[in-house]
Amino acid sequence: MNLYAVKAIYLFEMHRTWRTIMQSVISPVISTSLYFVVFGSAIGGRIPEINGVSYGAFIVPGLIMLSLLTQSISNASFGIYFPKFVGTIYELLSAPVSYVEIVIAYVGAAATKSIILGLIILATAALFVPLRIEHPFIMLLFLVLTAVTFSMFGFIIGIWADGFEKLQLVPLMIVTPLTFLGGSFYSIDMLPEFWRTVTLFNPVVYLISGFRWSFYGVSDVHIGTSLAMTAVFLVACMLALRWIFKTGYRLKS
Repeated sequence: MNLYAVKAIYLFEMHRTWRTIMQSVISPVISTSLYFVVFGSAIGGRIPEINGVSYGAFIVPGLIMLSLLTQSISNASFGIYFPKFVGTIYELLSAPVSYVEIVIAYVGAAATKSIILGLIILATAALFVPLRIEHPFIMLLFLVLTAVTFSMFGFIIGIWADGFEKLQLVPLMIVTPLTFLGGSFYSIDMLPEFWRTVTLFNPVVYLISGFRWSFYGVSDVHIGTSLAMTAVFLVACMLALRWIFKTGYRLKS
């Protein structure tokens, strides 16, 4: 394991975050805070409790997950796409660094940024709504697993994309709608039976449900199912990355 290379790439990516802190940290925190103000404080007081949890507190896990997913994908996809764009990817591929070390460095940096952002948003939410975390270790586990998994997914998108527009295509057109329809603002038990069944095909439902369970002990699906679905997606991303580096897909051409 070339730890010096891993450390160099990791620190470079982390330093890029501090150079663009307005876009990377402050902007997502402010936009998420607006949800807390509007839905948690202004509207939440007029909506009945859901499963014994006030509405303002109920939506916190979903909003954190929304920021976590989009930022993990964006950080990792841009991190690997920019070397492709400027041509320095060939220097990286010719260096004595394995693809495992490359993935660990880029994905580790993207996941670290997303986890820090998630914790900042969590602390911000506590200023607006009453929060409790019944299972803190499970909460951290979901936070880390989700950040790593979707950072890998973003890494794949960064390799696949051949333009800056495609970097935003998946987060804006797929991930964000799936998160909104995955129970961020409501419990899927409130839906008619047919739509509840359809919603269970949305993979983001399991992430939000498991993350919410770690806060309040209530969920739409069993916590074991949520962890299993997260692990399946993680393994799928790992296999996809292995194939990409083995074949050189969009890396050597």
